[in-house]
Amino acid sequence: MSILDLARADIRALAPYSSARMEAQGGTVLLNANESSRPPNIPGGEGLNRYPDPQPRGLVETLAELYGSSADRVLVTRGSDESIDLLVRAFCRAGEDAVLVSPPTFGMYAVCARIQGAAVIESPLSRDGVLDIDALLAAVTAATRIVFVCTPNNPTGNLVDRADLQRIAKALENRALLVIDEAYAEYSGLASAASLIDTHDNVAVLRTLSKAWSLAGARVGACIARPEVIGLLRRIIPPYPLPSPCVDAAMGALSYEGRRLQRHHLHEILNERARMVVALRQMPGVREVMPSHANFLAVRFDDAAGIYRRLLAAGVVVRDVSKYTGLEDALRITIGTGNENDRVLAVLRAGVPA
Repeated sequence: MSILDLARADIRALAPYSSARMEAQGGTVLLNANESSRPPNIPGGEGLNRYPDPQPRGLVETLAELYGSSADRVLVTRGSDESIDLLVRAFCRAGEDAVLVSPPTFGMYAVCARIQGAAVIESPLSRDGVLDIDALLAAVTAATRIVFVCTPNNPTGNLVDRADLQRIAKALENRALLVIDEAYAEYSGLASAASLIDTHDNVAVLRTLSKAWSLAGARVGACIARPEVIGLLRRIIPPYPLPSPCVDAAMGALSYEGRRLQRHHLHEILNERARMVVALRQMPGVREVMPSHANFLAVRFDDAAGIYRRLLAAGVVVRDVSKYTGLEDALRITIGTGNENDRVLAVLRAGVPA
């Protein structure tokens, strides 16, 4: 059985849109896309009168090298969000199929499923953020087409062991696609699960340059999967997903100098994360600082709502995650610069009237 047998039959049969940039390559007089013949009169406007490459080869190859994969297994997308949306639309029939998620986790899995008209099955994490593999697999139904696993998980920061991911992938063979979201993988120090794709055609891995590569504003992500899955997604992705300036920004960040700076920044974040864990655990009113392998900490407070208001009054914005089951007493605090982190600690020590 091919993984494509789990995808929507109408998507498999769909004739994809053929954009102007996919046609006759190598021409020098470009009159096939109804573009302006002149660039805009703005700083840096050279080339912006032309549509970008639908899948910029240089970026695809660079991301494939970065993630230990091959170019035919990589689709560049607008962050991870677009990959999630494409996968749900490709594999889930409205009113018939379902996705499985493990809350508290990234909300876009459920949002994309509901927009598509797919059901959302939940297999919650334990209160300490552990994924119960047996419970997750027991929750899979005949309608389940995608199982989302976020590792490190947002908003708890917990990891799912590679052995557990492999176990899930094997159990889902010929049943569902396992989508492993590695948006925060760089902060874990562990190897990517992308190598599981070698032995399991039902695995897709999501990556992004938004976090550790400091490009949230550029919206550059990637889906890594078997070539047949990538080909399926290319049938339904918009013709020109990434603007040229975003591609240029990504290539700059992934250059030799960009990688050197990224390693320095990553080291700084990891040091600050360790410092904040120690400092926060000593704060009065802090119940627990949950272990995190990401660039944030989920922190339980005696009065999370009051702490949120206190920080906000001091100009510090953190994420209120109390709406999530199991995190009713928690806030998520992103690891900032040393000065920003000191500001958080100062407010918690001194107190600012709510």
